[in-house]
Amino acid sequence: MTKLRDYVKTAEAAEILGVSQNTLRTWAESRKIPVHRNPANGYRLFKRSDLEKFLRAVEASGTKPPSQRKKP
Repeated sequence: MTKLRDYVKTAEAAEILGVSQNTLRTWAESRKIPVHRNPANGYRLFKRSDLEKFLRAVEASGTKPPSQRKKP
């Protein structure tokens, strides 16, 4: 069973990933990273395991995360 301590709010998740909170919100809206909502208050919650999986996938691909790529 998943516990609340397995989740982090947007600010902490952004810090873990090394991106801004707005970038993380954009990724969540575009479904690049899974997001959950707290049913009591609607806050975005990110599972620690999802963040770790995302980081591993980015590292394995050898590319920069989408927000850190230079635009042409």
